[in-house]
Amino acid sequence: MSYIMVDIEADGPIPGEYSMVSFGAVVVDDKLDRTFYGRLRPVSENYSEEALRVSGHTRDETMGFDDPEKVMGEFALWVKENSKGRPVFISDNNGFDWMFVCWYFHRFTGENPFGHSSQNLGSLYKGLCGDAFKNFKHLRETKHTHHPVDDAKGNAEALLKMKKEMGLKISLK
Repeated sequence: MSYIMVDIEADGPIPGEYSMVSFGAVVVDDKLDRTFYGRLRPVSENYSEEALRVSGHTRDETMGFDDPEKVMGEFALWVKENSKGRPVFISDNNGFDWMFVCWYFHRFTGENPFGHSSQNLGSLYKGLCGDAFKNFKHLRETKHTHHPVDDAKGNAEALLKMKKEMGLKISLK
């Protein structure tokens, strides 16, 4: 199994009614050098200025981003080429990140290479610590910038520390 850490930025709270602006992914291994970055043209006329501010983009900028079908096709190929066995989607906030990535894969490619499930990094850390109030974010090395590749890398660094320093039993191939 290959764990792929994903982070997304969106211009609103739900896919379809709003759009995924950009996303980043990194294969979780010791190098963290296999990354993907996609910027997607909006799929809806709806957007939130506040959400766009978080992403660092304006609506005009996003209108010039790439066709979502092209980006999701490229991401599906990247996932296939960079996975050994079944790829596992993991993110800091998989309730949010997963719903956008899953919707976009099904809408634009007809299938999701990650299947029907995802994992949540924060929940994994809470379970490892045995404390539902613990937060993993202090384990990141890469600064959390809201650039999705930076954020995915920081979260992957945290997962690697959970494995190496805290004894998490996980196979990262």
